[in-house]
Amino acid sequence: MTAFSTLIRTASHEQHVEAETSTFMSDLLGGRLGVEAYARYTEQLWFVYRALEESAERLAEDPVAGPFIQPELMRVPSLERDLAHLRGADWRSGLTALPATREYARRVTECALTWPGGYLAHHYTRYLGDLSGGQIIRDKAEKTWGFARKGDGVRFYVFEQIANPAAFKRGYRELLDGIRADDLEKQRIVAECKRAFALNTGVFRALGEEFPLSA
Repeated sequence: MTAFSTLIRTASHEQHVEAETSTFMSDLLGGRLGVEAYARYTEQLWFVYRALEESAERLAEDPVAGPFIQPELMRVPSLERDLAHLRGADWRSGLTALPATREYARRVTECALTWPGGYLAHHYTRYLGDLSGGQIIRDKAEKTWGFARKGDGVRFYVFEQIANPAAFKRGYRELLDGIRADDLEKQRIVAECKRAFALNTGVFRALGEEFPLSA
């Protein structure tokens, strides 16, 4: 029988690749966009992570989602430091969510309130992605826009309380394999994972429209 962590990874692989290879992300990582595009992306992340983390405390005792709520993952304080660096002290005053971002954050909140398994799908796609591919973004951002290594501007990608990301991800996958859910619920979680990637891709698409490269 396939381990659930393997199932969830392979089932969402196609959507994962689509998100990673979006035009916006390719242009951003290729150094073809200015720091304004990076700042705008960081703003969108704030809305999504606020939705994820506002609900974390309430779900901490939940038998399905609870084991995954780990304080060392929390990103909102780091995002806020990055935004203060990118946008200045009054960064909140100019903060706007793209319609695609609002839809994404709304779905995260909806799952958090009504379906812990669905919340877990969003938790998995975001945090495990940050621990993996996020490091590539950090490295590119430091080189492209001159941020201090692991400093203000890229703190979102720095998990100071996780000394060994590989071991942490292993532990996370073990928790997935031991999840208290039947096969039908697991299928629903996998489907929500795919939806999470699609919502993320929608944000990239909207950012791509906002920051088109002149032909």
